[in-house]
Amino acid sequence: MKEERFFYQPDIHLGELSKEDTQHAIRVLRMREGDELWLMDGNGTFYHAHITLASNHRCAYRILESQPQERAWRGHLHLAMAPTKLNERTEWFAEKATEIGVDEFSFLDCQFSERRVLKTERIEKIVISAMKQSRKAWLPKVNPMLPFKEFVTRPTSDQCYICHCHEGEKPFLSDVLRVGEDATVLIGPEGDFSIEEVRLAESLGFQSVSLGKSRLRTETAALVAVHIMQLKKQIL
Repeated sequence: MKEERFFYQPDIHLGELSKEDTQHAIRVLRMREGDELWLMDGNGTFYHAHITLASNHRCAYRILESQPQERAWRGHLHLAMAPTKLNERTEWFAEKATEIGVDEFSFLDCQFSERRVLKTERIEKIVISAMKQSRKAWLPKVNPMLPFKEFVTRPTSDQCYICHCHEGEKPFLSDVLRVGEDATVLIGPEGDFSIEEVRLAESLGFQSVSLGKSRLRTETAALVAVHIMQLKKQIL
C-alpha cells in the first residue's frame, strides 16, 4: 500500500504544484504521472488528485474529489507570546501548537523581551510543515511581531486573558474559558510581563489567569495554554 502524500496548495485551482513542491514530489519522492496525492488549501478542505504531468520543472494534477474538514474545536483560538531568545524554542512551540490545533499566532515585543526581532517567514514554513504532518486542512495565521501596547489596544476576541506570575488572586485558565467563544491568551517573556503591562492589559479587558502552580518556560507556558484551550473547546 502506497503512503499518502500531502501538499499545501493555497491556490488549488491553478492545477500545478509550486516550484518547491514540484522538486520535492518529482526529485525526492519520485512521483510520476498517474500517482495520487492529497492537497490541502489551508482553509479547511482536502483535495484528492492525481498527477497528469510530471517533469523536472512542472507537476500538474487533476482534482478527483474534495473533502471538507470540520474544525475539531469551537471558536477561534489565538495565542500571543513573547518570542524566546533562542529561535528554535519559538519554532518548537509553533510546530507543536499547530499539531494540537490553533487558529492564530501573534508575537509580542514586551518590556523584558529577550528578542526584539522575529523572522515570521521561517515560522510560517514550520507551521505549514506541521499542518501537513498532522493531517490538518486548516493553516494557522502567523502575524508579524508587534509592540505589546499596540497589540493589547487592538480588538481581539470575545475572551482575552493574560498569564503572568505576579502576586494576586488568579483563576485557572480552564475554569474561566467559555466554550463557544473566541479566545486570545497572552504569554510573556522569561522575565514575565512587567506590572505596568499587566495593569494596561487588565484596563483594556484582559483577565489575569494562571496556568497552574508550576513555573514554566515561555514556550512551555504557551503550549500549555494552547492545550488547555483545545481541551476546553474540543468537539467530541
